[in-house]
Amino acid sequence: MISPLALGLLQFLQDSRIRGKKHPEVSVLNIFSDQDYNRSVITIAASIDELNNSVLAACLEAFQSIDMEVQEGIHPCLGAVDLIPIYPLTDVGVEECGAVARSLAENLVLHVPGSSVFLFGEADLPAKRTLVQRRKQLGWFTRRDFSALEPDLGAAPARRCGLTGIGASPYVMNCNVTIDSQDLALGKEIASAIRGSNASGLKGVQAMAFPHEGKIEIACNVESFEGQEVTETSEDTRYMAYSVLGDHFSYVSPHYIEAQVKKLASDRGIGTIGRALIGFTPPECKNCAEYAIKESIGEFWKIREGVFM
Repeated sequence: MISPLALGLLQFLQDSRIRGKKHPEVSVLNIFSDQDYNRSVITIAASIDELNNSVLAACLEAFQSIDMEVQEGIHPCLGAVDLIPIYPLTDVGVEECGAVARSLAENLVLHVPGSSVFLFGEADLPAKRTLVQRRKQLGWFTRRDFSALEPDLGAAPARRCGLTGIGASPYVMNCNVTIDSQDLALGKEIASAIRGSNASGLKGVQAMAFPHEGKIEIACNVESFEGQEVTETSEDTRYMAYSVLGDHFSYVSPHYIEAQVKKLASDRGIGTIGRALIGFTPPECKNCAEYAIKESIGEFWKIREGVFM
């Protein structure tokens, strides 16, 4: 029997060498690095009892290797380890993930001198402010001077470590679409049009535009949301559906996001180059995690494409 599983994502500046000891209830599902963004993402699936220690061990390695003072990149960031969201996968609720996130935050500032943390989502009690709300408050999008930042835990942010966001929420997928243009203003128009905060935008989608590999990339965080059950799960539908512990969630499909960006780009006389899904859709992640843990595959990312195509 597989223990309740949760997912931890580490988003950090790229210049690090993460190593760790294997554990039968822990698997690294995916490792993604982007040179232009100077950003890497490690996806760790683990039993709810092991996730805290596993993510903390990866953080300790990252903080030893990364110095924010000498790092540059297009993508906004506030921390050497910039973001750690915890997501429920099987037989565990988002509230329990919030407790894991709070415990992780406390352990991080205890074990890494100079580190500091802001909390979001289910870890941010009682307000439960979203990641977007917290980032706006802290100037993540504008890279505010560190001297003005006030962490929830830890010391005042130092230039080497910066400020790390730790929290919990239903699954958030990353889906990026590249348009065949170098016009950043045009890319920002498209990102604004599909953003969920726009009345005619896509529910649960947060979007930004960045220069990337000589073109413009529309980078989307795609939130899962409750309250809309969908029986069809074809990629051609607008929403995809899944459930955790009997709670039903939906999210905008990557195919639909790409189609909308393609239409908006076409309306402006340009085309799209392709779509990149950073990591997994929620059902894909659940399937990969269950398989990796069941088979005790600690480095699933090395064999992923040979197992799940």
